[in-house]
Amino acid sequence: MDEDVARFDGAGDLLRAWSRGIRPDPDLTVSEWADRHRWLSSRASAEPGRYRTARTPYMREIMDRLSPGDPVQRVVFMKAAQLGATEGGNCFIGFVMHHAPGPMLAVQPTVELAKRNSRQRIDPLIEESPELRERVKPARSRDAGNTMLSKEFAGGILIMTGANSAVGLRSTPARYIFLDEVDAYPASADEEGDPVTLAEARSLTFAHRRKVFLVSTPTIRGLSRIEREFEASDQQRFFVPCPHCGEMQWLQFERLRWEKGRPETAAYHCESCEAPIAEHHKTAMLAAGEWRATATSADPLTVGYHLSALYSPVGWLSWVRIARAHEAARGSDEAMRAFRNTILGETRMETGEAPDWQRLADRREAWAPSTVPAGGLFLTAGADVQKDRIEVDVWAWGRGLESWLVDHLVLEGGPGDPACWQQPTNTLGRTWEHASGQHLTIARLAIDTGFETSAVYGWARAVGFAQVAPVKGVEGFNRASPVTGPTYVDATVAGRRLRRGARLWTVATSTFKAETYRFLRQERPTAEEIAAGASFPTGTVHLPNWADGEWLKQLTAEQLVTVKTRRGFSKLEWQKLRERNEALDTRVYARAAAWIAGADRWPEARWADLETQLGAKAGAVPDAPTPVAGAVTPRVSARRRTVRSSYMG
Repeated sequence: MDEDVARFDGAGDLLRAWSRGIRPDPDLTVSEWADRHRWLSSRASAEPGRYRTARTPYMREIMDRLSPGDPVQRVVFMKAAQLGATEGGNCFIGFVMHHAPGPMLAVQPTVELAKRNSRQRIDPLIEESPELRERVKPARSRDAGNTMLSKEFAGGILIMTGANSAVGLRSTPARYIFLDEVDAYPASADEEGDPVTLAEARSLTFAHRRKVFLVSTPTIRGLSRIEREFEASDQQRFFVPCPHCGEMQWLQFERLRWEKGRPETAAYHCESCEAPIAEHHKTAMLAAGEWRATATSADPLTVGYHLSALYSPVGWLSWVRIARAHEAARGSDEAMRAFRNTILGETRMETGEAPDWQRLADRREAWAPSTVPAGGLFLTAGADVQKDRIEVDVWAWGRGLESWLVDHLVLEGGPGDPACWQQPTNTLGRTWEHASGQHLTIARLAIDTGFETSAVYGWARAVGFAQVAPVKGVEGFNRASPVTGPTYVDATVAGRRLRRGARLWTVATSTFKAETYRFLRQERPTAEEIAAGASFPTGTVHLPNWADGEWLKQLTAEQLVTVKTRRGFSKLEWQKLRERNEALDTRVYARAAAWIAGADRWPEARWADLETQLGAKAGAVPDAPTPVAGAVTPRVSARRRTVRSSYMG
C-alpha cells in the first residue's frame, strides 16, 4: 500500500508537509527567536528591519532568562533611558505568542499609556512578523479577539492594562508578566494596593513556570521600586574588556573624562591601565562583554541587572553627548537629578529639610514694599483660600527662575461672601513698580480650589482664565510633569451646574516644595564676591526685610519624611512642623503659575526680549509688537507707563 501511495501524484509534497507538521518547534531562546522572526517597523523603531540582538549584546542574557528553559522566575532590569529594554520586553511578548503560548499580562503606568503602547509597539510587532500575523487575527475580523488592550492567540491571550487600574491588574491569571517603567506606577491602584504586588499575584498559581520581567528607569532613592528589587537581587553588572590591556570592568561615569568646557574631548579611561578608550572601540567591547553578579540574591529565582547609558551602542547616545548633557546640567539641581535617572540609571536623593527660618531672616535684603527689583522680569501670584480671608503672595521671576517676594496681601472676608471676591479682582488690576520705573501687573494668578471650590470656580470664570488658573494640589513625586492640565470641570453657579464650566490645573505640590527648600538652602556669594561681579545661583530665592518672622515660619513649616504604609512600603510625605503654612502654599501656587506661563520652557530670546522691554527708558514708546505669549505689552497713560505681562498660552 505504501508503494501505491508513493506513486500518487504529489505524494512527495504531501509527505514532506506532513513531516514538517509533526516535527516539534525548535528549542529557541527569546533572543534566538527575535533574531530569526522579529522585524522592526519604521513606526516603532529608528532602525527598521530585522531585529539583531548583536546591536545590543547586553540584552541577550536578559531576554534568554525569560525563556521557559531557564529556571529563573523573576528578571529585574534597572537601566538608563533608551537602551532597548522595552524592545526586549516586546521580543518576550512575541516569543510567548509564537513558541510558549499562555496567558500574559503587560502593564504600563497608566491605561492611556497602555493604549498608546498597543498602537505604537504591539500592533507593529504583530504586523511585521509573519509568524505572529498567522496567530493573531486582524482587529477588523469578526470575533477576532484582537482589541486595543487584548490580543488572543492559539493557546493564550495578551492583556494590556495600566497600573492605575485595579480591575485590569486582577482581571485574569497570567503565566507571563511584563511590568514596564514600574517607578512611574502610582503608589496604589484604585486604593487597592501596590500595582506590582497585585500584578505578580496573578502569576502565583503557575508556580515554577511563571516569568516576571520588571523594567524601569529609577527615580527617587528610598521610593524607587526598581532599585528596591535590584538591591534584593544578585546585582549583575555588564563587564567589558579594555581594548588596550584586556582588563574586564563595568563602566562607571567617574571614569568618563574630558577637558573642562570641552565635552567633545570625552573618552573613557580604563581603571587598570588608565589609557583613554575612544568611542569607536565600544562595539567590540560590547560584543565581548559578559554579565557578572556582584551580590547574593535574597531569592535564588530572581536575577537583577543594571545598565547606564555609557553602554549605549555606537550611533545612539555617544560619550560626547553624555559629557555635554552633564555640562548642561551643572548648576541646576533639577537637571542633575534627571541626568542621574535617565543617563546613569541611578536613583536621586530628594531632600526636604526645612531651612532654619532665622537663617533666612539674616539673609533678607532691602527693597521697598510693592516694588520689583531689577532682576524680576514678570510677576505671578499664589492665592490660598481660608475660611475668613484669602492670602496672596506676589513673586517676581527672572532668569534661571531666580525669584523675589514682591508683596504679601491678606484679603479679609469669607469666600462665601460675594463682596469678598472684589478684592482679588482688584489685585489682578494692580500694578507694581519695577526698578526701571515701569509698572508690572500679575501675569498669572494660581488659586487653590481645595476650600469653597464652587466659589473659586465662579470667580475664576467671572474674571477669565487668561489671567487666573484654578489649581488642585496632589501629593507624590512620581509624576511626568509637575503641572498638568488644564482639564475642564463642572462648576456650580447660582445653584446651576455648568458642564465644563472651569479649567483646572493639577499641581504636584511635593515637587515644588522640595524645589523651594532646595533653592533656599543654596550657598550665596559674599558681598565682596558680588561686588567683584559674582552672580547668584540658579533659583535663588530673595526675601525682603519686611517679611516678618511669622511669614518666614510659615514658609518653613513643613518637613519631608519617610513613612511606612500599612502594607509595609516606604513613601515620602510632607508633614507640618507647625499649624500655619500659608506662605509655603502660596509660594507653591505662584511657582505653578510661572510654570503655566511657560517660564520653565522659554528660550533665551524670550528672556532677552523681556529684559529689553523693561530696560527701555521711561516714557519711550516702542513700536507696537506682534502679541507673543510671554512678551510684555506696554500701555501708556498720561501719568505713568505700565508694562502688562501677557501669557495667553
